[in-house]
Amino acid sequence: MDYTIKNLRDLEDQAAKHGLSENQEARFAYDELELKTMGVSLQLVKPGKRHAFAHRHEEAEEVYVVLSGTGRVKLDDEVVEVAPMDAIRVAPAVTRAFEAGPDGLELLVFGPRHEGDAEIVQGFSWSTK
Repeated sequence: MDYTIKNLRDLEDQAAKHGLSENQEARFAYDELELKTMGVSLQLVKPGKRHAFAHRHEEAEEVYVVLSGTGRVKLDDEVVEVAPMDAIRVAPAVTRAFEAGPDGLELLVFGPRHEGDAEIVQGFSWSTK
């Protein structure tokens, strides 16, 4: 078929599958949408929590769209407040992680698909210089 339709909320929560459900939910649609060159995910950071880890990429530029809730994103050493319908473009090498406000933070994430491109960043501190 030349199209695929899936409800992102119906996809398996990969955060729960990997023991990260205290902080977040993460539903990736690469396989389910039969995507060839791009990725899309629905992520929920739970109220008052942060992403379980920060990450960056070697090649993949990403766009995060805040669907609901408020919070903050840490981009390398800068912390920025975010709210519904904010779109945040992040260059590949920028280390990023989100923190939810009291109502949680729901994000739709888009980017090109590069197998093995993501790097988890250990020791990513939320303190700023």
